[in-house]
Amino acid sequence: MLARVRTAYLGRVVAARQNGAVQGAGTVDVEPLAGQLDGAGNVIAHGVIHGVPYLRLAGGANAVVLDPQAGDIGLVAVCDRDHSSVIANVGAAAPGSLRKHDQSDSVYVTTVLGAAPKQYVAFAPGGIDIVSPARIRLAAPTIVLQADSSIGLTAGNKITDSAPAIDLDGAIAQGEGPMGGSAKMAGPLKVQQDVTASGISVHGHTHRDSADGVTSKPL
Repeated sequence: MLARVRTAYLGRVVAARQNGAVQGAGTVDVEPLAGQLDGAGNVIAHGVIHGVPYLRLAGGANAVVLDPQAGDIGLVAVCDRDHSSVIANVGAAAPGSLRKHDQSDSVYVTTVLGAAPKQYVAFAPGGIDIVSPARIRLAAPTIVLQADSSIGLTAGNKITDSAPAIDLDGAIAQGEGPMGGSAKMAGPLKVQQDVTASGISVHGHTHRDSADGVTSKPL
């Protein structure tokens, strides 16, 4: 009797829907990988199970969008009743049929076999790493960065605002976005080199005196 009860198995994702879209969780098509055996010991491959819902870490309107992708090999759980009516109604419903512990009522739980990730959030003993080969975007009405010690910011090329940089006579200036407006500073401000404002050197400028002469440079 236990041999007829399907509990969980390893399956390969043949096709995936959603795949990173900011929507509700979708479904995948799964191929069970542990084959069947006939009376002579010959291996018979399983067919593909279509429309399998997958687990997404979510609560209310909050979620971690990390959807399975084709080629993933993961743990698939088998529900004890036909849940097709529950999926269709997104709520309580009578079983869709009298089948029990059937692979048709599978749920893809998580990926368990695969290569090293290229895009990840790593929780290590020395801290947390967020790594992406493409980009990392933070979007919110308010973003707070708080550190008891220091905050470092390093860019291989340049640090700009979200607007394109402006080329002024070969010199790259800041963009037209929120960093392009006026600035106020409580000071004091110490600069090792000269400061130029509106094309005039603060350290090397001169003035006209009352006799229409030219003053010396600032001491």
